[in-house]
Amino acid sequence: MSDAPTFAALTTAQCHALLASQQVGRLAFTFRDRVDIEPVHYVFRDDRIWGRTQFGTKVQILAHHPWVAFEVDQVEALFTWQSVVVHGRIEFPDPDGSAQEQARYAAGVAAFRSLVPEAFTPTDPTPDRDLVFMIPVHDLEGRSATTRYA
Repeated sequence: MSDAPTFAALTTAQCHALLASQQVGRLAFTFRDRVDIEPVHYVFRDDRIWGRTQFGTKVQILAHHPWVAFEVDQVEALFTWQSVVVHGRIEFPDPDGSAQEQARYAAGVAAFRSLVPEAFTPTDPTPDRDLVFMIPVHDLEGRSATTRYA
């Protein structure tokens, strides 16, 4: 009997299930000759990754270079894991913009409050993070590793 790992692609449904089961992912973005990656809290809802951040260098870069990768992992052991990578264009809905932008911002706030109910309220644990971001999930791929005895 072999306990060699088996690697496989995840189905779209498995990718969605993994995205929905986690709360922290990594956002990767580039600027000139540098790649950055930052951990962020998020919620997966309605084929979108919703998160929040605060205005700063990252947001300034993403405003001009919005193409990102977003990764989520669930690791149980060295050869027992699942990973999903989403490629897409990050968007920052404007709470003072058009009716459509306001609705998207409100949807992001509602999604994030499912994770942190106090978000965007006077008792918010991270009140400086007042920007909602959204990554529509169009391009995703997932991989997994398992062993026969996992």
